[in-house]
Amino acid sequence: MVEGHKLTERGKIDFELVKAAKLGKQLAYADLMDRYRDSIYYMMLKMVKHPDDAEDLTLEAFGKAFNRLDQYSPTFAFSTWLYKIASNNCIDFIRKKRIKVTSMDHGHITQNGERMKIDAKSSTLTPEETFIQGQKVIHMRLLVSKLKPRYRQLVEKRYFEELSYEEISQELNLPLGTVKAQLFRARDFLGKMIEKTKDDI
Repeated sequence: MVEGHKLTERGKIDFELVKAAKLGKQLAYADLMDRYRDSIYYMMLKMVKHPDDAEDLTLEAFGKAFNRLDQYSPTFAFSTWLYKIASNNCIDFIRKKRIKVTSMDHGHITQNGERMKIDAKSSTLTPEETFIQGQKVIHMRLLVSKLKPRYRQLVEKRYFEELSYEEISQELNLPLGTVKAQLFRARDFLGKMIEKTKDDI
């Protein structure tokens, strides 16, 4: 990797933090999040117009960036690279959401321009689907139970009790930044556990 001699002072600091993060230094990850979390969040909020979605997308953006640090080249500022990952991920999120809504509400435009009506499937699950869904929930709760207590508590409150980040912060008397950072770590751990056990789901 070529050193980024054309980077600004801020860019050079970022580059040093990236190198430290690649060596496994957790504080470097935290510093990078602190430097860009707010700007990424507000960019996400402008795109999706929903605070909780923006929070989730912000964490996803950092997760994807941190998992791809080996691909980062100091030819570009880390911030530019991170914003691109965040915006691409957000665009995918919006596209999937729009496709889901469009297919259910408006039907589908065929190649000859005719509108083909698509009826939304019944929300009632068959007994088999209900069983499979129940098995997935049980499996997910089992994985969550294997997390460290502080991570398990956060995941349960965010995804099982569906509390907002602010509500979790108030209920557990934790700084909002700590809630977000620890949830990011918890999701990362869960993702790896799910990947290892995906054949069992």
